[in-house]
Amino acid sequence: MKKYKGVGIGAGYFSIFQYEAWNRIPEVAIAALCNSNMDRANPLMKQYNIPRHYTDYQEMIRKEKPDFVDIITPPDTHLEMCKFAADHGADIICQKPLAPTYEEAVQIVNYVKSKGVRFIVHENWRFQPWYREIKRLIEANTIGSVHSINFRSRMGDGWGENAYIPRQPYFREYPRFLVYENGIHFIDTYRYLLGEVEEVYAILRKLNPVIKGEDTAQVVFKFKNGQVGFWDANRYNEPNYPSPRYTFGECLVEGSEGSIRLYGDGRITLARLGEKEREHEYTRENVHFAGDCVYTFQRHFIDCLISGHEFETHGEDYLQSIRVQEAIYQSAQNHQPVALASMPQ
Repeated sequence: MKKYKGVGIGAGYFSIFQYEAWNRIPEVAIAALCNSNMDRANPLMKQYNIPRHYTDYQEMIRKEKPDFVDIITPPDTHLEMCKFAADHGADIICQKPLAPTYEEAVQIVNYVKSKGVRFIVHENWRFQPWYREIKRLIEANTIGSVHSINFRSRMGDGWGENAYIPRQPYFREYPRFLVYENGIHFIDTYRYLLGEVEEVYAILRKLNPVIKGEDTAQVVFKFKNGQVGFWDANRYNEPNYPSPRYTFGECLVEGSEGSIRLYGDGRITLARLGEKEREHEYTRENVHFAGDCVYTFQRHFIDCLISGHEFETHGEDYLQSIRVQEAIYQSAQNHQPVALASMPQ
């Protein structure tokens, strides 16, 4: 069995899920991590058997010569880090948001492609077990031809003077927040489930005055295949289910022959037209992050390295999700629908 040597850059809040998942993938050995704060790095290194620590990511990549680099840092660092990793022949996993702007995201994707390394955006949402199962049910024609998808999310972590503290205080400073940081997940997942987006219309607002960006969104999606989607989200009001960070909300998929519902506890139900709603049994666990989707995503990354298959969220594909994101912001600013055909390629 080939062992893939990896290194990680970053030891922030979300990195624990990634290092934990690598520790369960037998084909992977994380040789080192880079972080400026040794006190933060130490617990990760001890718990997940990471032998070495660096404070300079360039030194780490030069010395370790890894097969891949897992970049778990803020968006404004990604261009420089991706370029350096690509220059040294390492495949790259890059955390989302991919870059501060669409133009910079394009630079990243084009540069790493020119160097011949493999590149994937760490987009784990579509790898949540309920979306994998909903995709299977749609493809099995369980509810006939799908005509709409609706998702409603209430996180309840963004009200008051201490919003987002202590987990992710930097959220307060994002000039673009809800769509840029969280909505991009749903954009990618909607594309995974129903295909490409043709047009969007968005209303974005800020409910909490202590933050800089928007914290509520109502977005209508028109898909190329004729379906319609709606995303109704805010991080201000509280949900009525016990664990808002499990499914992050509730989803309804409707078709010509019935509907699929995802509940906040991870249950999926089916209701054929004229029949009562019934629970659909499938495999899921409330462990780690959002149904262990980080592990499933990273398992996908390694499986593709082994098989040579294309990553699901490879760079060129993910740029399409960012184009939808940019269309949403343009729509909200101009108070009118925006066609994706009008957005820069």
